[in-house]
Amino acid sequence: MKISWSKKAEKQLDQIFEYIAQDSSFYAYRTVQKIIEKAEGITQQPKKGRIVPEYEQDHVREVFHHPYRIIYQLTDDQIQILSVIHDRRLLSDDPKY
Repeated sequence: MKISWSKKAEKQLDQIFEYIAQDSSFYAYRTVQKIIEKAEGITQQPKKGRIVPEYEQDHVREVFHHPYRIIYQLTDDQIQILSVIHDRRLLSDDPKY
């Protein structure tokens, strides 16, 4: 199964990196790399992630790399990473935005 990143998720990764890099570029690289690895691991068992409670849609799921939620959408042949968000932040009403 192919994995892709939405522009929003890519921007969020950049923002996570920039925020952490203010204190440590080493930990910024490490955190972003771990998030990417966790997202790529979804391809092994796409339905392993839980259904996002805020959306209650079977095809919108999430996995965690504490304290970040990696929210993704399943289609027949692809996994799209929709968002990478700190677990204390609120989600938008629509998973794609």
